[in-house]
Amino acid sequence: MRKKNKVVMLAIVLIVLVVTGVWAMTRPAAKKASGPVAVPVRVISVTQEDVPRFVTGIGSVLSLQSVVIRPQVDGILTKVLVKEGQQVKAGDLLATIDDRSIRAALEQAKAQLSQSQAQLNQANVDLKRYKLLTVDNSIPKQQYDQQQALVEQLKATALGNQASINAAQVQLSYTQIRSPVTGRVGIRNVDEGNFLRVSDATGLFSVTQIDPVAVEFSLPQQMLPTLHELIAAKKPAPVDAYLGEGATGTLLGRGTLSLIDNQVAATTGTIRAKATFDNAAEKLWPGQLVTVRIQTAVDRDALKVPPQVVRRGIDQHYVYRVKGDSVEVVPVKVLYQDSDLMLINGVNANDVLVSDGQSRLKNGTRIEVVTEEPASALADSTGAAK
Repeated sequence: MRKKNKVVMLAIVLIVLVVTGVWAMTRPAAKKASGPVAVPVRVISVTQEDVPRFVTGIGSVLSLQSVVIRPQVDGILTKVLVKEGQQVKAGDLLATIDDRSIRAALEQAKAQLSQSQAQLNQANVDLKRYKLLTVDNSIPKQQYDQQQALVEQLKATALGNQASINAAQVQLSYTQIRSPVTGRVGIRNVDEGNFLRVSDATGLFSVTQIDPVAVEFSLPQQMLPTLHELIAAKKPAPVDAYLGEGATGTLLGRGTLSLIDNQVAATTGTIRAKATFDNAAEKLWPGQLVTVRIQTAVDRDALKVPPQVVRRGIDQHYVYRVKGDSVEVVPVKVLYQDSDLMLINGVNANDVLVSDGQSRLKNGTRIEVVTEEPASALADSTGAAK
């Protein structure tokens, strides 16, 4: 009996060993613990160079001289000698007005002057004769005094006639309408044959100077000390005018800062300034709205990065700097920024910073630098975790 029990126990032990061996040979291999997944990012290097600073504003193009051509005498417009849009010089004949009545008045005034001068000559001859006769009392002294008064009266009449001639000549000159400025002729409001009056408000057309032109613009009053420095500088401050948004728009012209207004607008807190532009290509047009861009300073050996590199925290700005295969958070100070760049302090030249993919980063996060932007891996948000 004991021998049989031993055999059974031995069989059970063998079965257990066989089952254990089979299980050990067929069980699945244990998975190894995996490390954190690297976050794909794009990077840039900090560059160090001289960077000009700019300030921008909205301005309006102004003509330095613009004149509405109006008649100075009433009359019929007989001829228009220029075309709409034509370039004219100061003194060029633009139009003529019927001058026949004024010429008749001028001839009449000349005839009256001739008559007065003849009477004056005769009165002077009589005055000399009366003066000789008063020596021996051949005529009364009163008669001589009357003749002398007549001479003075005829002199005054002759002066009045001459004044009438001068006035008629001035009126006659007004029948020839000449350009007071150099510029471009605008759209004509009156055709030949119409009767013009001095009281007409519209005028014939305008002549507007196109080259050079001015651009008037407004800047915040905080810029007043900078504008004073630019005006006082030996070299005029350059000013660029763009059609569109700043430097990304179309450059229309380059001029210089010429003056600032003598007071700050109390309602808006802005100061007006004016720049002068050579406009031979006529890209700037009076009344046009433009964006002006003024160079205010140059930062020497500045550290420059694109704006998207710098993140804004609760109380400071910061960047993610690449350190090996991970990143570290570095606080920075923004010295200057515009739409294209930022000047910062707190990093070194040639430091590699994360420029895209910051939303999944924090201090010490492993990264993978990519050159092509994946479809979703670099999706960013403004509230990056620090």
